[in-house]
Amino acid sequence: MSEGASWRAGFKADYESILVEPWAPHIGAILMVMIILLLMVNGLFWGVFGGLKLWGDWFNSSIGLGPLLGIKSDLDGPLMHRMSLMNITLIVGAFAAAMISRQFSIFRAPKLEYIWGAAGGTLMGVGATLSGGCTTGGFYTPALHSSPAGWVMAAGLIIGAVIGLKLLMWTLENIEWGMQAPGAIEPPGRAIHPWIGVALIAIIIAWTLNWATSGDEKLVGRALIVIAGFLMGFVMHRSRLCFARCFREPFMTAEGDMTKAIIVSLAIGIPAAALLFEKKLIDPYLAIPPTFWLGSLLGGLIFGLGMVFAGGCASGALWRAGEGHLKLWVAVFFFAWGGSTFSGILHHWDVMTRDVNLESIEFTKVGIQTYLPDMVGGWGWALSISLGILAIWYAWVRYNESTEKFTVV
Repeated sequence: MSEGASWRAGFKADYESILVEPWAPHIGAILMVMIILLLMVNGLFWGVFGGLKLWGDWFNSSIGLGPLLGIKSDLDGPLMHRMSLMNITLIVGAFAAAMISRQFSIFRAPKLEYIWGAAGGTLMGVGATLSGGCTTGGFYTPALHSSPAGWVMAAGLIIGAVIGLKLLMWTLENIEWGMQAPGAIEPPGRAIHPWIGVALIAIIIAWTLNWATSGDEKLVGRALIVIAGFLMGFVMHRSRLCFARCFREPFMTAEGDMTKAIIVSLAIGIPAAALLFEKKLIDPYLAIPPTFWLGSLLGGLIFGLGMVFAGGCASGALWRAGEGHLKLWVAVFFFAWGGSTFSGILHHWDVMTRDVNLESIEFTKVGIQTYLPDMVGGWGWALSISLGILAIWYAWVRYNESTEKFTVV
């Protein structure tokens, strides 16, 4: 082999390993928490449900349900709302990664799966409303911010995932209609797909720089969201990172790689976030929902049930939608619509109306804001509790991988 051919072969091998072959879950999870910490350094936090709810609010307003649900008339635009913008760029990031790796197709699901996507998405919208966020804003980010609300939602997610798996297996054994899977549709021009992905990267960079240098304070603040959302989608696609798998797989196949990846990311992120809170770079209460404990537990259970039928969590549904899965587009639509509609209903009943007590802690009828350092008198016990939970969770996952004792299907 000539020197030039050898160089090209080596470059192609690197390209395949980095941009085509999936990354290990723990690599994706570590990169994910690094992106989140970058946001936190700038006084921001990661959330998904708020952006999806905005989309649902726009839809409800367009069909005349806005006044009935108490939706304000002057809604933020999709590109100006922080979480909505990050959701959009997350989808774009996943789409770019799928194009670069030539893994984008129009993936069609069996007819029954679209019904499960709609039902699961609706349940996720209901659960996220009760818990103050999805697997991102109700579990991961609060846990990163040292709030027990995140751990209580995790317990609810586990219960919901187990129930969902049992119900899903029953449907597979007893329902035959709509189970024929049509083939995927491969879009034309597959040879140029990587260049489309590269072009999207260039567009995102130009977009970020344009806003960052615009002189408009709001746009400057949104510039980081553009690049962070894109990177999140790219990383999640490359590593197949999904919170639904984190809670579902140990009970389905006993496989624990995704769960361990999330645990490792939290083990890195929680102490790092604690330093940021101590430096007062971000207020921890910004990302702690007032839902501890009832809202977190019940919302987690309903969300866990929904994500099993939907086939993904909130962020997982977004990046898989960017990869071309039609079922996940259905799930995302009903997640947004269900979240908006149920939020309006609960606010009408004053269930989710926020009040503030004398200590400036927000609370609702389903819970309060909780922050471990304030509850236990400092970071020593707070970190011990959080890291202890992670250690127990990790040990249980490893035990289950070896014994398959907790599989339910």
